[in-house]
Amino acid sequence: MMETVLLMAISAAVGAAIAGVAIRASSRRSLRSVERQLDRATAELHATERSSQERRDVQDLILDAMEEGVLLLGPDGDRIFSNASIGRHLGTVPDSVDAILPVDLQRAARRVGSAHDVERLEVEIGSPARWLLATVLPIGETGAVLLVVRDVTQAKQLIAMRRDFVANASHELKTPVASIRAAAETLRDGAINDPPAAQRFTEQLEREAIRLSRIIADLLDLSRLESGGEMDEQVRVDVVATDEVERLQDMARARGIALQANVRRVPLVEGSGRDLALLVRNLIDNAIRYTSTGGSVDVTISASDDHVILRVEDTGIGIPQRELPRIFERFYRVDRARSRDTGGTGLGLAIVKHVTENHGGDVRVDSELGRGTTFEVRLPVDHERSSDP
Repeated sequence: MMETVLLMAISAAVGAAIAGVAIRASSRRSLRSVERQLDRATAELHATERSSQERRDVQDLILDAMEEGVLLLGPDGDRIFSNASIGRHLGTVPDSVDAILPVDLQRAARRVGSAHDVERLEVEIGSPARWLLATVLPIGETGAVLLVVRDVTQAKQLIAMRRDFVANASHELKTPVASIRAAAETLRDGAINDPPAAQRFTEQLEREAIRLSRIIADLLDLSRLESGGEMDEQVRVDVVATDEVERLQDMARARGIALQANVRRVPLVEGSGRDLALLVRNLIDNAIRYTSTGGSVDVTISASDDHVILRVEDTGIGIPQRELPRIFERFYRVDRARSRDTGGTGLGLAIVKHVTENHGGDVRVDSELGRGTTFEVRLPVDHERSSDP
């Protein structure tokens, strides 16, 4: 509006100047000079208008691209400006302060409009629940209010997960440490002089020390996997699986379980050989631990639809359907008592999930109580080298 008014004023002023010149001067050269000045002034004004509009367009584009929702309310409480994100966060774009929900956010906007103080608050919204962090700021002394909203749901979930992880890790480490301490104290108090008792408590010390070392090793592996790692190897999953089956044969025989492998030559997978070996080992180890004597564990490697497919199938105790969504959580156990008896750490399947996701794959599980469980991992083939398996 100001630019238009300015243009009209300049045009009128220049027009008056032209008229005056025409009256006072007979030279056409002077008239042409004034006309050229008018053209230049008009062109500069139009360029200024275009530049101002372009700046506004860029500002709007930036605000719409922001993850934070922005809502500007005038002194009368009506909306002056909003970006696209405010609608995503609040579920709708409020036309005025009266339309802002949740109510706690509306009240904060009213208080800031009258008191001119900055407020920050967290509000819960929607179903499933999401958490929003809102900053409400006064704009000058006019009563206008700027509302900036950010979704902090994921951050709160991460904080909760870390808190639970520390609590669970502390609990899991405390159990073997307590057993080691009790066995050591018993030996110190005289059991060491009783050969059968000394043998029994020494074996207990060894079992709990092994369990403690496994928990620590799994925690270190999980921490490394969560932070990423080197994924630049070309890995033969069939070779990795064969090696891991051979490594775990003694464990399977000791438990009276038939561990068998049906491994085909498959294309290369890009990633980490160390981590893929960890994935295969944890799946086989888990299957052996939850399969009774006389049962079997079958490991199959095949390729289909640009994927290498690993299947580990057991005839074990199975998993209840209601528990399946949680089995990849850290320290989650379907049967805690049995898990402790078998020496499980509760981290194996969490490691499997992280390795799979780091390689761009997916893992599925199918289980039936009393009949066994099948895990299937699908890993994308390295297309550049897929012709040379």
